[in-house]
Amino acid sequence: MELRQLEYFVAVAEERNFTRAAERVHVAQPGVSAQIKRLERELGQELLDRSGRQVTLTEVGAAVLPYARAALAAVDGARLAVDELTGLLRGHVAVGAVTSHKVDLPGMLAEFHQRHPAVEITLSEDDTDNLLDALRNGRLDAAVASIGREAPDGIALVVVDEQPVVAAVAHDHELAPHTAISLDTLRGRPLISLPRGTGIRRLLDDACGAAGFRPHIAFEAGDPGTLANLAAKGLGVAILPEIVATLRPDELTAVRIERPPLSGRLVFAWRADGPSGPAGRAFVTAARARLEAERSDS
Repeated sequence: MELRQLEYFVAVAEERNFTRAAERVHVAQPGVSAQIKRLERELGQELLDRSGRQVTLTEVGAAVLPYARAALAAVDGARLAVDELTGLLRGHVAVGAVTSHKVDLPGMLAEFHQRHPAVEITLSEDDTDNLLDALRNGRLDAAVASIGREAPDGIALVVVDEQPVVAAVAHDHELAPHTAISLDTLRGRPLISLPRGTGIRRLLDDACGAAGFRPHIAFEAGDPGTLANLAAKGLGVAILPEIVATLRPDELTAVRIERPPLSGRLVFAWRADGPSGPAGRAFVTAARARLEAERSDS
């Protein structure tokens, strides 16, 4: 029995999918499958039921899982104890971010790499919903995400920035003379929005749902700049952070949305019970200290 076999087994058990488990442990899927089969042969029992659309634990697999987790935790603890004594941190840190944000992630990652050169660091971009899911299931250690007023379940966070969400329209649009409108004013109007899965889109959908209507999304794009372009051409009302809408005063008018006011938050987030590995925990600690220092200096 090898530690990597236990690691792959735990990953598949938690992901319920061989492909996602392979991505999580950074190994090709056939390698993960082969090692788990070797473990099953050694134990003389199947640990995973592969017959359904999702991989599930057999009765034996459910009994083995806590011991596998305990064994991996014990090894991590031993490595951490040695690393703390020698001042050397190893491992892997996986960080995610929304496409458009105001966090100096390159600087943050470079500073951490200088302190801990033996730690492998990866960075990926995705929408907020996928980033939060990846934090919860351990595929990411930390993420920069865009959320509404409510903190997502199972997630701890530091607020980096808070911005009103506005209705951005061309100067000749009928809403342009207004400084503020109610949310209900958007009922039935063609809206230009980020796609589902993003923080601002969830904020818009939830607010409209609470007001008793579904937003009429005429155009979707993942880049806020594209939304601004479409609105500037008179194709609808773009729902954007105020800072994005005000970058183009020659083409767009930013109209505040009130009753209720909409605002989004950019956050640095991690799993509420902390990343599973020592490298991830060290990165979250360092990033939080840096963000809090920047906030106190501003």
